[in-house]
This record gives sequence, C-alpha cells and structure tokens, in this order.
Amino acid sequence: MLPEARKRKIVELVSTHDGQSVSELAEELDYSKATIRRDLRALAEEGLIERSHGGALPTSSVASERPYGEREVQNLEAKQAIASRAVEELADTEVVFFDAGTTTTEVARRAPGDLLAVTNSPPLAVELGENVEEVKLTGGTLRKRTRALVGPTAESFMERTNFDLLVLGTNGIDVEAGLTTPNENEARMKELMVEKANRVVLVCDATKVGERSFVQFATFEDIDHLVTDAALPKRLAETLDAAGVRVTEEATT
Repeated sequence: MLPEARKRKIVELVSTHDGQSVSELAEELDYSKATIRRDLRALAEEGLIERSHGGALPTSSVASERPYGEREVQNLEAKQAIASRAVEELADTEVVFFDAGTTTTEVARRAPGDLLAVTNSPPLAVELGENVEEVKLTGGTLRKRTRALVGPTAESFMERTNFDLLVLGTNGIDVEAGLTTPNENEARMKELMVEKANRVVLVCDATKVGERSFVQFATFEDIDHLVTDAALPKRLAETLDAAGVRVTEEATT
C-alpha cells in the first residue's frame, strides 16, 4: 500500500470507529507501530485527525460522522420542508435513485407510487416500499454508521444501470471543496450515482453549508438543482449560479 493510500485508510478507520489506537491500526493495516505513529503525526499536522493518548480521534472538520440515529432527529422540520419541495421534482420521472441519508429518506416518504425506485439504503427501501410499486436495492456491504450499502457489489450494480433522476445527499457543501463525505467507499458510490443520472437534485439542510469532509465526490457542475432550507452565503450562491445550478431556498420562499 502506498503511503498516501495508507493515510487515507487510517482516516477512514479512525472516522468509522470514532477513534483507533496505534495497536489497532497497526494490526488492521499490517504495518509497524512506528510507521503508524509517523502517519498519525503527519495526518494531525494536516488537520485530518486528532491525536489522542495511544492513538487518534476523528477531527470534527473533515472526518467526523454523526450516527444515523442522531442525524435522523436533527433538524427534522427543515428536512421535511426540503423534502416537500424536492418531491415535486419526481413528477413525470420513471427511474429515481435515492441516495442513503436522512434528508433523502424524507423525500422517499413522499415519493409517488408510479416510479421505479432504486437505493443503496435498506431502511430507505422500506420507506419507499410503503408507496412505490417497485423498489430495487443495489446490494453490497452495509456501513452500519450510515446504513448505506457500499463496496464492489454495490459499485457493480451502479455500473450496469442508469437513472432519470438522482436525489442526492451530502455531508458538506463548500465553495472550494465542492460536495464531500467522510468515507471513501460512500464517496465512490455517490460518484457513480451522479455519473449515471440524467438529472441530479441535491437536498441538504443549512448545517451542511460551508462544511468540508474528507473526500470530494462531485463538483457544482454535476448538480442541476439544490433544495435547502435557508438563504445561502453570497459567495456560494454566486458560485452555484455560475455553475448553472437552480437553487430553491425553502425558508425564504
């Protein structure tokens, strides 16, 4: 494993497990403790992890990832308002992909029945099944923290399929960083979602604005429509406009 790839894996492991010891990382990656300590020092200097006694913790800026249950109740009213507007974009579409996430789940709860719905989230598939006639799951390995399916099986499914519309979530949206997420496997799935969709609707509440996570998965040019719950900062609004992104700010309409 190349040094940069090893460092990326360290950040992912520290983020996924809410911290790792030097011993755990050395065993998982099959490298010496001395090598892991050097990597941790370098990553801490870059601000990608925080050093702790005997190991590392995720930094709140790029690698942290709140548990699904916590995110499920956070800003719920805002997410419901976003979903009520975003679901209008599903009209007259046949095949819609729903990204894993709490805001996308709110959209799924309002989805009309006359479409083919696809998702990489088992709990979101259950929500879709209440209204939608046909629901397909990508398959893959479940990330318990986000309840998303990832990995080679999920990616293989994505590479064989195409979608009219993608309802996409993000951990961060930032002028310089674009759209980002903490986990490399989820970033790869999101890249494929964007690549395979004719149209992309990004749904995110105001807490994601100005935030950066570890891995970029899309640029603003990849997005057709952003639905959010608050007025955007001027610079971000101008950047989105320049990229041709239509923006709906639910709290200001």
